[in-house]
Amino acid sequence: MPQQFPFSAVVGSDTTSDFDAAPDFDAAPDFDAAPDFDDMALALVLTTISPGVGGVLVRGEKGTAKSTAVRALAAVLPPIDVIAGDRFSSDPAEADPLSPDGPFGPDAAVETRPVRLVELPVGATEDRVLGSIDLQKALGESTAAYEPGLLARAHRGILYVDEVNLLHDHLVDVLLDAAAMGRVTVERDGISVEHAARFVLVGTMNPEEGELRPQLLDRFGLTVEVSAPRDPAVRVEVVRRRLAFDADPAGFAASYADAEAALTARIRAAQGRVDDVALDDAALLTIAEVCAAFDVDGMRADIVTARTAVAHAAWEGRDRVTSADIRVAARLALPHRRRRNPFDAPGIDEDVLDEVLRDAEPEDPGPDGDGDGPGGGGGLDTPSPSEEARNSVDSAARDGHESDDSTDGAPPAPGVPAPTTVGAGTPYRARLFSVAGTGTGDAGRRSRAITRTGRQIGSRTPDGEPGSIHLPDTIRAAAPRQGGRARRGAALALAPADLRLAVKEGRESNLVLLCVDASGSMAARRRMEQVKTAVLSLLLDAYQRRDKVGLVTFRGHAATVALPPTSSVEVAARRLEELPAGGRTPLAEGLLQAAEVLRVERLRDPRRRALLVVVTDGRATAGASARSRAAQAAASLAGSGVTSIVVDCETGRFTMGLARELAADLGAEYVPLGEITADGLTAVVRAPRTAVA
Repeated sequence: MPQQFPFSAVVGSDTTSDFDAAPDFDAAPDFDAAPDFDDMALALVLTTISPGVGGVLVRGEKGTAKSTAVRALAAVLPPIDVIAGDRFSSDPAEADPLSPDGPFGPDAAVETRPVRLVELPVGATEDRVLGSIDLQKALGESTAAYEPGLLARAHRGILYVDEVNLLHDHLVDVLLDAAAMGRVTVERDGISVEHAARFVLVGTMNPEEGELRPQLLDRFGLTVEVSAPRDPAVRVEVVRRRLAFDADPAGFAASYADAEAALTARIRAAQGRVDDVALDDAALLTIAEVCAAFDVDGMRADIVTARTAVAHAAWEGRDRVTSADIRVAARLALPHRRRRNPFDAPGIDEDVLDEVLRDAEPEDPGPDGDGDGPGGGGGLDTPSPSEEARNSVDSAARDGHESDDSTDGAPPAPGVPAPTTVGAGTPYRARLFSVAGTGTGDAGRRSRAITRTGRQIGSRTPDGEPGSIHLPDTIRAAAPRQGGRARRGAALALAPADLRLAVKEGRESNLVLLCVDASGSMAARRRMEQVKTAVLSLLLDAYQRRDKVGLVTFRGHAATVALPPTSSVEVAARRLEELPAGGRTPLAEGLLQAAEVLRVERLRDPRRRALLVVVTDGRATAGASARSRAAQAAASLAGSGVTSIVVDCETGRFTMGLARELAADLGAEYVPLGEITADGLTAVVRAPRTAVA
């Protein structure tokens, strides 16, 4: 087995600054000399001290040791006792463990083993996660036996999902059910099984690759944001340790053996102490005041904060929860629960947190009893630190917005108005639209497709693609061949050639690519604001339905991919907010750029179907031959078979009809609009379209 990078060697998980002098810990936990963990390491440790906290989500850019830290965590956790021979890791201390391998007698053998870290691949099938029929026994012995899945293996351990934001919806639903119930129920293919599944869920993700569904996000007890260190000395230390580990993994791990052992001892001591930590009514009231101050949804935030504060007190060797414990717990448990929509950045204002905690402390009357002492009520006219921080942030935001409104950084040509940047309005709920026909794309919530989940519509012979067994059709295939097979009594004799897998119809995700005219004729503030609002609304809808949305804009003399096809609404909101408008209309360049985006996306994912929405008045003013070049580009797109819509933005009593001609060249549906209104544009895009598969 490859040597694992030590948890205590991850920079941020110890206080050492020199690799040559490995950390020196006593065998027994010394709380005064214990390392000062960063948020990621601390959150991981706290959720293992008290699994009821509910797991950890680590968000951050690539290359920040997220996966390294998680994979190293299991090695420092104290081992657990399990019933020997039980495939479901039942606790011998339980009176009646929920295990299909039971029941177990009072004299059942017990064994001690390390805590498991089970990795759930993003592309795993539902059968692999929940369990399935043991094919070897089904085909060889004609018996239906249950083969446990990853959730059974993760019971009483850690379930790790790297790139959890890319997890398919059907697996997200499975995790939600297991996390909520603490057990897994499997009813399929003639098998009915129920087993315990209590695990610490740890996920890592890069927000630029897409956001997490709110239901799953809320199931993570804690969340932390990580980024690469900016201090050169710290970066040097990271590189030094990594190179040393690669050169001699065993020797490097040995140099941290004492630190790992001391960390294990401290975690064991905290696990033993956590049930005895006192959480009095005053601490509970403070937690409630903190959660109310940040306007979080539901009561899970209060519960998780309380459990985390208790775990932190146990970690610090205290027998009572203090304000310091509550502060740490709130920083880890609240950021992802105060987001009202996916466009909101996670995080909390720590100045506001400190202010709430100060207000919750008993008031000190001061030396003269006038309330002006520490914690008193003096200085009411002075802005609090949190107010100053908010004011400065708001001022910076206003200044930045005003500068964006005036120019995009380049001086305009003589006689040409400067490009302007207009913000979007509030996004709204979009209606469902879908591509006609039946696709084969990734599971989503949009168009009809053959997927791994959904209603069963037929069967197929195995072709290398995974799938669940279609038991009735397997029996039908085997029945006519029983005469020439050796059978055991009345049992059906099965062979590999009899196997049939289910064909299921569900929903797929799609790509909606908007090609938006941002030239001078479109630069009216209200019009551009409505276009951006529509795009943000489509993106929000795509986030909820697991679609991808892209944005190509054209103005001046070129087209720009303002928003590469993505599901990350945070990145999309930032890009759209900065989108300027003004200048000439290079329509051909816009269409060619859209064609290139579609071509690249088709190579990346041939199964994802696309809908192109061109928002323009049809004018082409970038050069003498601009109109003919636009017609050629449109004809080329039409030849590629992409389904298109042209939204005509031309206004006024007298119109030139250029957008209608463009629609004819594209083979697209033409939709006239008096002006681009948010309702008008999205009504077009949201409505069901007749489209080729």
